[in-house]
Amino acid sequence: MNRYGGWSGKVLHIDLSNRRIWTEDTVERYKEYLGGTGIGYKVIWDEVPTGTKPFDPENRIVYAVGPLAGTGAPCNGRTAITTLWPTCSPRPLVASGHMGGQFAAKLKYAGYDAIVVKGKAEYPVWISIVDQNVEIQDGRRLWGKGIRDATMAITQIMGTESCVAAIGQAGENLVPMSVVMNSVSHSAGGIGSVMGSKNLKAIGVIGTGSVRIAGKKDEWEKLIKYHLSLLGANNQHVVPNAPQPWAEFYNPATRWVGSKGRFWGANARPVETGTCEPQNLNRIAYRTNSAAFFMGDIAWRYTVRGNGCTSCPVRCHTMIKVPSVTAKYGIPSVGQNTCAGLMFGSLFFRKFPDGPKGNSNLEACMVGMHLADDLGVWCNYLQMQRDFQKLYYDGIIEKKLGSKEFNSYSWKKYEQGDPSFLFELFPRIAAKDGELGTALGLGTGYLLERWSIAEKEWGQEKEVCYWKMGHPKHHSTEEAGQCGLLINLQYNRDAQCHSHTNFIRNGLPLDIQKQLASEIWGAPEAVDAIGAYTPMHPSKARMAKWSVLRKELHDSLSLCNWMGPWVASPLKKRGYRGDDSIESMLYSIATGDKKDRQELDAAAERIFLLHRALTIRDMGTREMRTRHDTVPDWVFKDASGRPPFTKGSVHMDRKDASLAIDLFYDQMGWDRATGAPTAATYRKFGLSSIAAELGRRNLLPSPKAKRE
Repeated sequence: MNRYGGWSGKVLHIDLSNRRIWTEDTVERYKEYLGGTGIGYKVIWDEVPTGTKPFDPENRIVYAVGPLAGTGAPCNGRTAITTLWPTCSPRPLVASGHMGGQFAAKLKYAGYDAIVVKGKAEYPVWISIVDQNVEIQDGRRLWGKGIRDATMAITQIMGTESCVAAIGQAGENLVPMSVVMNSVSHSAGGIGSVMGSKNLKAIGVIGTGSVRIAGKKDEWEKLIKYHLSLLGANNQHVVPNAPQPWAEFYNPATRWVGSKGRFWGANARPVETGTCEPQNLNRIAYRTNSAAFFMGDIAWRYTVRGNGCTSCPVRCHTMIKVPSVTAKYGIPSVGQNTCAGLMFGSLFFRKFPDGPKGNSNLEACMVGMHLADDLGVWCNYLQMQRDFQKLYYDGIIEKKLGSKEFNSYSWKKYEQGDPSFLFELFPRIAAKDGELGTALGLGTGYLLERWSIAEKEWGQEKEVCYWKMGHPKHHSTEEAGQCGLLINLQYNRDAQCHSHTNFIRNGLPLDIQKQLASEIWGAPEAVDAIGAYTPMHPSKARMAKWSVLRKELHDSLSLCNWMGPWVASPLKKRGYRGDDSIESMLYSIATGDKKDRQELDAAAERIFLLHRALTIRDMGTREMRTRHDTVPDWVFKDASGRPPFTKGSVHMDRKDASLAIDLFYDQMGWDRATGAPTAATYRKFGLSSIAAELGRRNLLPSPKAKRE
């Protein structure tokens, strides 16, 4: 019997090679790593030998959730999926994808905190989990089906209460740019081909249990209401984007788009979103409409409602109904997604006949959603689309393809912004059909290698957004200056960190942001106005560290980092303060393991330190500063030739960036010269055995290394 609340208490292990299934105790082995990415990194460190490739049977896929998944904590629907990353170049390294939807809660209700899959099945299979009954099922009749057909087939077998996470044809064909998806539109990118390499089509879960809360019921309910009161709209934007009678401020750039006179126009009975006063907790879901934010006002006419993940009132997935696409393209008229998923199809095109926010754009979005979400193609945070545009308009595609293959595409349609072009492109990516389909499916790093294009060339242009190791920037210097730069150095895929940008973009006036920054990071200089950056300050390094630790904390607890942290709020009576202790309060009451904010931050730092250790071990070098934590040239360029720190420019100064890295390493306890954590830092966080292993491999910085 698990003496803690929150955790279900078991990690499920499945070896597909010999069809062996067993469990181990979560708390005994993983408590200090919380859950989610913490469990994932620990499994990879302990069980996956250095030199393993993503498609090797020895590689693991770890589907893990945290102690808050399946509880009443807002925004708890995230599943972290950790493995060796197939699009990380020039060598695969550890990384995680994250999917929302209903899978995390269902897994907890079935009695598991994680699933660890290794080996390779003899033929295609899928895994059925119904509470304690776990079976490896024959999946041969599902192989070749799209995600939606496969999901429907498994649901018909298991029942409508099941949640199915499946791959499409892209994953089956070992296309690195592929996803696993559950609940119609909630995907984790980069995972699909690793599942395909194991002949694993899907995992279906039914859970009839529950998650025990260790604390008192009235304390838990009070805390949940308090947390809800601090929520803003999507990405924790706490200021509406249009004037509201209750609001002191508004900011047109925020994702709080609900307002009087704005309707979900495609609902059977159109629904007015209204003014959404912060104190009305039953109206939180009306604040966000991702389709309208990204596609423009035309999307209101086609909006059915908001949709989203377990226990999340924000509903950042927008359901839209566009009848014209059924007649024109033969696809369903209803689709749903958020952010990059909504724009998947439209951003392949440079222009549309009726402009960037017209019907053609909307139809391209619908076509892209249906094709990508069924075939299981990943966009790598829209890097695929930017690569495609540059490759085409620079003439590279025509040069690399033979005339026969090049002429098999309707390039005139593409140039005119005709969404039907996507029906020619997407299936070829998923099938590795031809040179273009194969190259695009590799991911940027391996595409550049295949086509003999220097990676440095891709890092010259800001519009391409390429950062390093095959992946794009993710809310970098354009939003948070040096803080964004530091965060984008850390991971082996795009950073997927929203802690900093959710604060910077929350819509509050700069003077209030600076006041809050002083309280959180020790000085108002931690934040600047966008496009009015100032030189490096130690508080910016503290903000960067805090941002990364909050990301790892959320990914391990199962809280959505697309929404959190909650350090600002819509509440004028609180001086717009949120609460930097909300995570520790939720964790403590849920589990009964009392931890204050600093103690929980230490757990997050242990998890992030393990990620760093894995990266160093598998790269086989301690020279992280020069070989891993690199910055593309576009960060230091300004098209108008303006010097750094000029108002209106977002580019950085090289010496200042180097100082920023120094100060961040100091904050983390890492060696300035190499960027490798010191042995003392590993020991401080209870990772002495890891320090010893890295020491045996000569992967620790020298104790006598010069500290500048």
